[in-house]
Amino acid sequence: MTVRRCLRWPDRRLRMRADPVAAITDDIRRIWEDMIDTMEAMPGVGLAAPQIGVGLRLAVVDASTERGRALRMANPEIVHASIELRAHEEASPNLPGVSAVIERPRAVTVRWLDESGATVERDLVGLWATSVQHQIDHLNGKMYFDRLGRVKRDMLLRKARKLAGRG
Repeated sequence: MTVRRCLRWPDRRLRMRADPVAAITDDIRRIWEDMIDTMEAMPGVGLAAPQIGVGLRLAVVDASTERGRALRMANPEIVHASIELRAHEEASPNLPGVSAVIERPRAVTVRWLDESGATVERDLVGLWATSVQHQIDHLNGKMYFDRLGRVKRDMLLRKARKLAGRG
């Protein structure tokens, strides 16, 4: 079990678009295992590789109640999103101590490469859908608070800096 350290905001790597994964290799599978260990240690329902300093389009999501059902995703992309929105309180280990309610599509259809290299397309709903959208944002160099209005975003970042002892 390898729990990796999550980068701290405002590390510039959190703002970089992750590179596509060319092939599923043993190295990629090891990164996924470390990501699952890290996600479980937080505890959280998802993690994107850039959050631990790996600039690849890799994500893991496990919103199951019993755990141990993590989806391992390479190059995930949303191919369809519902019109109906769902509000959920989101946070990130990269910016500890703060959270915000974010509205996202309630259901999404996602396509990705799985651990065998096969293309998977699946409909995800509720917390599964919220988490995968949150992770894809990370893969695109975005944080959940980027979805807030300027005033709320500034208040959240000010509170995070204060909690971190940076002003």
